[in-house]
Amino acid sequence: MKKVSFAEYGGPDVLKLVDAEEPHAGPGRIRIAVRAAGVNPIDWRIREGQFRQTRPAELPAGVGLDAAGVVDEVGPGVEGVEVGDHVFGEGADTYAEFAVLSAWARMPEGLSFEEAAGYPSVVETALRVLREVGVRPGQTLLVSGASGGVGSAVLQIARERGITVVGTAGAANQDYLRSLGAIATTYGSGWVERVRQHGPFDAALDLAGSGVLPDLVDLTGDPRKVISIAEFGAADFGVRFSGEAGNLFEALEEAAGLISRGKLHIPIEKSYSLADAASAHLDSRAGHTRGRRVIVI
Repeated sequence: MKKVSFAEYGGPDVLKLVDAEEPHAGPGRIRIAVRAAGVNPIDWRIREGQFRQTRPAELPAGVGLDAAGVVDEVGPGVEGVEVGDHVFGEGADTYAEFAVLSAWARMPEGLSFEEAAGYPSVVETALRVLREVGVRPGQTLLVSGASGGVGSAVLQIARERGITVVGTAGAANQDYLRSLGAIATTYGSGWVERVRQHGPFDAALDLAGSGVLPDLVDLTGDPRKVISIAEFGAADFGVRFSGEAGNLFEALEEAAGLISRGKLHIPIEKSYSLADAASAHLDSRAGHTRGRRVIVI
């Protein structure tokens, strides 16, 4: 099978499309014929070696966590899913023609594989950070870097829960944020004062890691009311860094329910082929994403 792999840490140029042995579904796992794979910042962070001290990759290593596809192997002990089912979920080395998933859910009716691949990690992350920051219905949440995949999910889930959201993004994405129910404002010079007029804020999320944590602490009045998923040095500001996934099966089922009820939609900004994985990483790292980027097999 074809698979994207890297044999050394480095820039996007270390990614190679190689021939590899097919993986197989072990106990509690399923294998899918991948139709699309989600592109996440953690993919290029791992490739760059940002986690080499805490979670070193076994090189050569595959790439990718999220995928959607057709079940073609069911491992021992797995119930409720059959060969031929259409599923989306998380696993390992999903930039490939076949991948093993460790968590999955059936794809909602009418959802394409391309769309489905954009949901797993971002929805789990959105649900997790909303839970960890403790924001409740009737309160106001500030989201820094709100137009990407996680931000798109946060805004819609918060709206469904009766939470007011103020989101920052680039000038080109202001209407997009408003379409998701947020009060939108731009980042850049003077952003704190632009945001402050929409406060006070009960909680804040840093989704972009652009050096805003001191300002978010100031705007909320308490570092315990701020969560970051992008700033590894968050603890230096008394802020919690959220990086450990919660219950993936529960998150995927909740995502499927929200999608089926028309309460959650994350658009695909751009699709790539396996051979263009390096371009996908370059674009993802550059930021300014509106929704999701996916690799289509």
